[in-house]
Amino acid sequence: MRLLFLTDTHIRGTTPKNRKDNITETLEKKFQEVGKIVKDYKVDYVLHGGDLFDRPDISVSIVGNFASILNEIKVPIYIICGNHDIYGHNPNTINRTMLGLLNTLNIVKVIEENDIIYLYKNGIKVQLTGQPYIYNIDNQSNKSKYIVESIGEDVDYAIHMVHGMLLNKPFIKGIPYTLIDDIKETKADITLSGHYHSGFGVIEYNNKYFVNPGSLIRITNSLAEIDRMPKVALIELGESINIELIQLKTSSPGKEVLDRQEIENHIFKSERFFEFKQSIDAAVNFEKLEINEILMEVSNTEGVSNEIKEEALRRIALSQMKELGDE
Repeated sequence: MRLLFLTDTHIRGTTPKNRKDNITETLEKKFQEVGKIVKDYKVDYVLHGGDLFDRPDISVSIVGNFASILNEIKVPIYIICGNHDIYGHNPNTINRTMLGLLNTLNIVKVIEENDIIYLYKNGIKVQLTGQPYIYNIDNQSNKSKYIVESIGEDVDYAIHMVHGMLLNKPFIKGIPYTLIDDIKETKADITLSGHYHSGFGVIEYNNKYFVNPGSLIRITNSLAEIDRMPKVALIELGESINIELIQLKTSSPGKEVLDRQEIENHIFKSERFFEFKQSIDAAVNFEKLEINEILMEVSNTEGVSNEIKEEALRRIALSQMKELGDE
Protein backbone atom coordinates (compact mmCIF):
# COMPACT_ATOMS: atom_id res chain seq x y z
CA MET A 1 0.00 0.00 0.00
CA ARG A 2 1.27 3.44 -0.91
CA LEU A 3 0.13 6.72 0.61
CA LEU A 4 1.16 10.29 -0.17
CA PHE A 5 1.18 12.84 2.65
CA LEU A 6 1.24 16.62 2.16
CA THR A 7 0.21 19.47 4.38
CA ASP A 8 -0.41 23.21 4.76
CA THR A 9 -1.14 24.12 1.16
CA HIS A 10 -2.88 27.39 2.11
CA ILE A 11 -4.74 27.86 -1.16
CA ARG A 12 -5.50 31.56 -1.60
CA GLY A 13 -6.35 34.07 -4.29
CA THR A 14 -3.97 36.86 -3.29
CA THR A 15 -0.19 36.84 -3.16
CA PRO A 16 1.39 37.79 0.21
CA LYS A 17 3.98 40.57 0.31
CA ASN A 18 6.86 38.19 0.90
CA ARG A 19 6.29 36.37 -2.43
CA LYS A 20 7.56 37.61 -5.81
CA ASP A 21 5.44 35.24 -7.92
CA ASN A 22 1.72 34.71 -8.49
CA ILE A 23 0.99 32.35 -5.62
CA THR A 24 -2.25 30.99 -7.09
CA GLU A 25 -0.51 29.93 -10.30
CA THR A 26 2.34 28.41 -8.28
CA LEU A 27 -0.10 26.41 -6.18
CA GLU A 28 -1.88 25.15 -9.30
CA LYS A 29 1.42 23.78 -10.62
CA LYS A 30 2.22 22.14 -7.31
CA PHE A 31 -1.15 20.40 -7.08
CA GLN A 32 -0.77 19.21 -10.66
CA GLU A 33 2.64 17.79 -9.75
CA VAL A 34 1.11 16.05 -6.73
CA GLY A 35 -1.37 14.45 -9.12
CA LYS A 36 1.51 13.29 -11.32
CA ILE A 37 3.33 11.80 -8.32
CA VAL A 38 0.16 9.89 -7.42
CA LYS A 39 0.10 8.38 -10.93
CA ASP A 40 3.85 7.75 -11.29
CA TYR A 41 4.21 6.05 -7.91
CA LYS A 42 0.84 4.27 -8.10
CA VAL A 43 -0.31 5.85 -4.84
CA ASP A 44 -3.46 4.33 -3.31
CA TYR A 45 -4.47 7.13 -0.92
CA VAL A 46 -3.61 10.81 -0.44
CA LEU A 47 -3.47 12.25 3.09
CA HIS A 48 -3.55 16.00 3.83
CA GLY A 49 -2.49 17.36 7.22
CA GLY A 50 -4.77 20.42 7.25
CA ASP A 51 -4.90 24.06 6.11
CA LEU A 52 -5.95 23.15 2.60
CA PHE A 53 -7.19 26.74 2.35
CA ASP A 54 -5.73 29.92 3.80
CA ARG A 55 -9.15 30.97 5.09
CA PRO A 56 -12.50 29.21 5.51
CA ASP A 57 -14.43 31.57 3.21
CA ILE A 58 -12.09 31.70 0.23
CA SER A 59 -13.75 32.82 -3.02
CA VAL A 60 -15.90 30.41 -5.01
CA SER A 61 -13.82 30.97 -8.16
CA ILE A 62 -10.61 29.87 -6.44
CA VAL A 63 -12.33 26.88 -4.81
CA GLY A 64 -13.85 25.84 -8.12
CA ASN A 65 -10.49 25.97 -9.86
CA PHE A 66 -8.70 23.83 -7.27
CA ALA A 67 -11.67 21.49 -6.91
CA SER A 68 -11.21 20.63 -10.59
CA ILE A 69 -7.52 19.91 -10.04
CA LEU A 70 -8.22 17.76 -6.97
CA ASN A 71 -10.92 15.92 -8.88
CA GLU A 72 -8.27 14.78 -11.35
CA ILE A 73 -6.56 12.86 -8.56
CA LYS A 74 -8.31 9.53 -8.95
CA VAL A 75 -7.63 8.14 -5.48
CA PRO A 76 -9.35 8.99 -2.17
CA ILE A 77 -8.07 12.17 -0.46
CA TYR A 78 -8.38 12.20 3.34
CA ILE A 79 -7.87 15.47 5.23
CA ILE A 80 -8.14 16.96 8.71
CA CYS A 81 -9.17 20.55 9.46
CA GLY A 82 -6.39 23.04 10.03
CA ASN A 83 -6.85 26.30 11.91
CA HIS A 84 -7.15 28.21 8.61
CA ASP A 85 -9.86 25.89 7.29
CA ILE A 86 -12.39 26.65 10.05
CA TYR A 87 -13.91 29.55 11.94
CA GLY A 88 -12.71 30.46 15.43
CA HIS A 89 -10.48 27.38 15.75
CA ASN A 90 -13.69 25.34 16.01
CA PRO A 91 -13.93 22.17 13.86
CA ASN A 92 -17.70 22.19 14.39
CA THR A 93 -17.92 25.09 11.92
CA ILE A 94 -16.71 22.86 9.06
CA ASN A 95 -20.15 22.76 7.40
CA ARG A 96 -19.99 26.55 6.90
CA THR A 97 -16.61 26.44 5.16
CA MET A 98 -15.28 25.78 1.69
CA LEU A 99 -13.47 22.69 2.96
CA GLY A 100 -16.85 21.47 4.18
CA LEU A 101 -18.24 22.06 0.70
CA LEU A 102 -15.52 19.90 -0.87
CA ASN A 103 -16.30 17.23 1.70
CA THR A 104 -20.00 17.32 0.80
CA LEU A 105 -19.14 17.02 -2.89
CA ASN A 106 -16.92 13.99 -2.09
CA ILE A 107 -13.86 15.67 -3.60
CA VAL A 108 -12.08 15.19 -0.27
CA LYS A 109 -13.02 13.20 2.82
CA VAL A 110 -12.75 15.12 6.10
CA ILE A 111 -11.67 13.04 9.09
CA GLU A 112 -13.35 14.29 12.25
CA GLU A 113 -12.22 13.73 15.81
CA ASN A 114 -13.06 10.18 16.98
CA ASP A 115 -13.55 8.93 13.39
CA ILE A 116 -11.87 5.60 12.65
CA ILE A 117 -11.33 4.83 8.96
CA TYR A 118 -9.93 1.61 7.54
CA LEU A 119 -7.87 1.48 4.36
CA TYR A 120 -7.24 -1.76 2.46
CA LYS A 121 -4.79 -2.90 -0.21
CA ASN A 122 -3.17 -6.27 -1.00
CA GLY A 123 -4.20 -7.84 2.29
CA ILE A 124 -2.95 -4.87 4.35
CA LYS A 125 -5.37 -3.12 6.69
CA VAL A 126 -4.59 0.37 7.97
CA GLN A 127 -6.39 2.17 10.77
CA LEU A 128 -6.53 5.90 9.99
CA THR A 129 -7.52 8.51 12.58
CA GLY A 130 -7.21 12.29 12.71
CA GLN A 131 -7.23 15.18 15.13
CA PRO A 132 -8.35 18.52 13.66
CA TYR A 133 -6.99 21.76 15.03
CA ILE A 134 -8.71 22.95 18.19
CA TYR A 135 -8.06 25.95 20.39
CA ASN A 136 -5.17 25.29 22.78
CA ILE A 137 -4.35 21.94 21.20
CA ASP A 138 -0.77 22.20 22.43
CA ASN A 139 -1.70 22.78 26.05
CA GLN A 140 -0.34 20.00 28.24
CA SER A 141 -3.92 18.98 29.08
CA ASN A 142 -4.52 18.16 25.40
CA LYS A 143 -1.54 15.85 24.93
CA SER A 144 -3.95 12.95 24.41
CA LYS A 145 -5.06 14.51 21.09
CA TYR A 146 -1.73 13.33 19.66
CA ILE A 147 -1.93 9.83 21.07
CA VAL A 148 -3.63 6.69 19.73
CA GLU A 149 -4.58 4.49 22.67
CA SER A 150 -6.05 1.45 20.95
CA ILE A 151 -5.71 -0.43 17.66
CA GLY A 152 -8.00 -3.11 16.23
CA GLU A 153 -6.72 -6.68 16.51
CA ASP A 154 -6.68 -7.26 12.75
CA VAL A 155 -5.02 -3.92 11.90
CA ASP A 156 -1.55 -4.10 10.36
CA TYR A 157 -0.64 -0.43 10.75
CA ALA A 158 -2.12 2.58 12.54
CA ILE A 159 -1.72 6.12 11.18
CA HIS A 160 -2.75 9.26 13.10
CA MET A 161 -2.87 12.74 11.54
CA VAL A 162 -2.75 15.85 13.75
CA HIS A 163 -2.81 19.55 12.92
CA GLY A 164 -0.82 20.95 15.81
CA MET A 165 2.60 22.28 16.77
CA LEU A 166 4.36 18.93 17.03
CA LEU A 167 8.14 19.45 17.15
CA ASN A 168 11.31 17.44 17.47
CA LYS A 169 13.00 20.02 19.72
CA PRO A 170 12.03 22.96 21.96
CA PHE A 171 10.75 26.09 20.21
CA ILE A 172 10.44 29.81 20.88
CA LYS A 173 9.41 30.72 24.41
CA GLY A 174 5.79 31.85 24.60
CA ILE A 175 4.55 29.70 21.69
CA PRO A 176 2.76 26.49 22.78
CA TYR A 177 4.07 23.27 21.26
CA THR A 178 4.17 19.52 21.83
CA LEU A 179 7.39 17.54 21.64
CA ILE A 180 7.67 14.13 20.01
CA ASP A 181 9.27 13.01 23.29
CA ASP A 182 5.96 13.80 25.02
CA ILE A 183 3.87 11.43 22.89
CA LYS A 184 6.16 8.44 22.36
CA GLU A 185 3.67 6.19 24.17
CA THR A 186 1.26 6.47 21.23
CA LYS A 187 0.31 3.15 19.66
CA ALA A 188 0.23 4.70 16.20
CA ASP A 189 2.92 3.33 13.91
CA ILE A 190 3.01 6.63 12.03
CA THR A 191 2.07 10.09 13.34
CA LEU A 192 1.65 12.68 10.58
CA SER A 193 1.57 16.35 11.55
CA GLY A 194 1.03 19.71 9.93
CA HIS A 195 0.81 23.32 11.20
CA TYR A 196 4.58 23.75 11.69
CA HIS A 197 5.52 25.02 8.23
CA SER A 198 9.26 24.36 8.42
CA GLY A 199 8.64 20.69 9.14
CA PHE A 200 11.10 18.25 10.68
CA GLY A 201 11.16 15.52 8.05
CA VAL A 202 10.97 11.90 9.20
CA ILE A 203 11.94 10.86 12.73
CA GLU A 204 12.00 7.21 13.81
CA TYR A 205 11.83 6.19 17.43
CA ASN A 206 11.44 2.59 18.60
CA ASN A 207 9.86 1.52 15.27
CA LYS A 208 7.43 4.46 15.36
CA TYR A 209 7.56 7.23 12.79
CA PHE A 210 6.80 10.92 13.20
CA VAL A 211 6.52 12.87 9.95
CA ASN A 212 6.14 16.49 8.89
CA PRO A 213 7.53 17.27 5.40
CA GLY A 214 6.77 20.98 5.86
CA SER A 215 4.28 23.29 4.19
CA LEU A 216 3.74 22.79 0.47
CA ILE A 217 3.90 26.57 0.00
CA ARG A 218 6.36 29.00 1.58
CA ILE A 219 4.43 31.91 3.08
CA THR A 220 5.94 32.11 6.57
CA ASN A 221 7.98 35.24 7.26
CA SER A 222 11.12 33.34 8.19
CA LEU A 223 14.55 33.59 6.61
CA ALA A 224 14.86 29.80 6.94
CA GLU A 225 12.10 29.45 4.35
CA ILE A 226 14.46 30.82 1.69
CA ASP A 227 16.60 27.69 1.99
CA ARG A 228 13.75 25.19 2.45
CA MET A 229 12.36 23.33 -0.56
CA PRO A 230 8.76 22.04 -0.37
CA LYS A 231 8.37 18.27 -0.15
CA VAL A 232 5.76 15.54 0.19
CA ALA A 233 6.12 12.20 1.99
CA LEU A 234 5.66 8.90 0.18
CA ILE A 235 4.72 6.11 2.60
CA GLU A 236 5.00 2.49 1.54
CA LEU A 237 3.49 -0.19 3.76
CA GLY A 238 4.27 -3.86 3.26
CA GLU A 239 6.18 -6.18 5.54
CA SER A 240 7.78 -3.02 6.91
CA ILE A 241 7.38 0.77 6.78
CA ASN A 242 9.32 2.84 4.28
CA ILE A 243 8.95 6.65 4.15
CA GLU A 244 10.62 8.81 1.51
CA LEU A 245 10.54 12.60 1.16
CA ILE A 246 10.07 13.80 -2.42
CA GLN A 247 11.06 17.35 -3.35
CA LEU A 248 8.65 19.03 -5.75
CA LYS A 249 10.22 19.79 -9.12
CA THR A 250 7.87 22.74 -9.66
CA SER A 251 9.30 24.53 -6.60
CA SER A 252 11.71 27.33 -7.46
CA PRO A 253 14.67 28.22 -5.21
CA GLY A 254 13.58 30.41 -2.33
CA LYS A 255 15.62 33.42 -3.46
CA GLU A 256 13.63 33.46 -6.72
CA VAL A 257 10.16 33.51 -5.16
CA LEU A 258 10.66 35.00 -1.68
CA ASP A 259 11.34 38.69 -1.05
CA ARG A 260 14.14 38.69 1.52
CA GLN A 261 13.78 42.41 2.27
CA GLU A 262 10.07 42.05 3.01
CA ILE A 263 10.76 39.11 5.34
CA GLU A 264 13.48 41.05 7.16
CA ASN A 265 11.15 44.04 7.54
CA HIS A 266 8.48 41.80 9.06
CA ILE A 267 10.98 40.23 11.46
CA PHE A 268 12.22 43.69 12.53
CA LYS A 269 8.68 44.90 13.22
CA SER A 270 7.87 41.73 15.16
CA GLU A 271 10.99 42.15 17.30
CA ARG A 272 10.14 45.79 18.02
CA PHE A 273 6.61 44.91 19.11
CA PHE A 274 7.95 42.08 21.27
CA GLU A 275 10.29 44.55 22.95
CA PHE A 276 7.35 46.92 23.36
CA LYS A 277 5.26 44.19 25.00
CA GLN A 278 8.08 43.32 27.38
CA SER A 279 8.55 46.94 28.41
CA ILE A 280 4.81 47.38 28.99
CA ASP A 281 4.53 44.12 30.93
CA ALA A 282 7.37 45.24 33.17
CA ALA A 283 5.85 48.67 33.81
CA VAL A 284 2.11 47.99 34.03
CA ASN A 285 -0.17 45.53 35.81
CA PHE A 286 -2.83 45.04 33.12
CA GLU A 287 -4.86 42.58 35.18
CA LYS A 288 -6.08 45.41 37.41
CA LEU A 289 -6.83 47.94 34.66
CA GLU A 290 -9.81 48.68 32.45
CA ILE A 291 -9.23 49.35 28.75
CA ASN A 292 -9.34 53.16 29.11
CA GLU A 293 -6.80 52.97 31.92
CA ILE A 294 -4.59 50.81 29.73
CA LEU A 295 -4.72 53.51 27.05
CA MET A 296 -3.51 56.08 29.56
CA GLU A 297 -0.80 53.80 30.98
CA VAL A 298 0.56 53.03 27.52
CA SER A 299 0.60 56.75 26.67
CA ASN A 300 2.62 57.57 29.76
CA THR A 301 5.05 54.65 29.75
CA GLU A 302 8.68 55.72 29.55
CA GLY A 303 11.31 54.03 27.41
CA VAL A 304 8.95 53.37 24.50
CA SER A 305 9.17 55.42 21.30
CA ASN A 306 6.27 57.65 20.26
CA GLU A 307 5.89 55.67 17.03
CA ILE A 308 5.37 52.42 18.94
CA LYS A 309 2.99 54.08 21.41
CA GLU A 310 0.88 55.57 18.62
CA GLU A 311 0.64 52.23 16.81
CA ALA A 312 -0.37 50.44 20.03
CA LEU A 313 -3.01 53.04 20.80
CA ARG A 314 -4.31 52.88 17.24
CA ARG A 315 -4.72 49.12 17.43
CA ILE A 316 -6.49 49.27 20.78
CA ALA A 317 -8.82 51.95 19.44
CA LEU A 318 -9.63 49.86 16.37
CA SER A 319 -10.37 46.91 18.61
CA GLN A 320 -12.75 49.03 20.63
CA MET A 321 -14.55 50.23 17.50
CA LYS A 322 -15.06 46.66 16.31
CA GLU A 323 -16.92 45.93 19.54
CA LEU A 324 -19.50 48.59 18.53
CA GLY A 325 -20.44 46.80 15.32
CA ASP A 326 -23.08 44.18 14.67
CA GLU A 327 -20.67 41.25 14.32
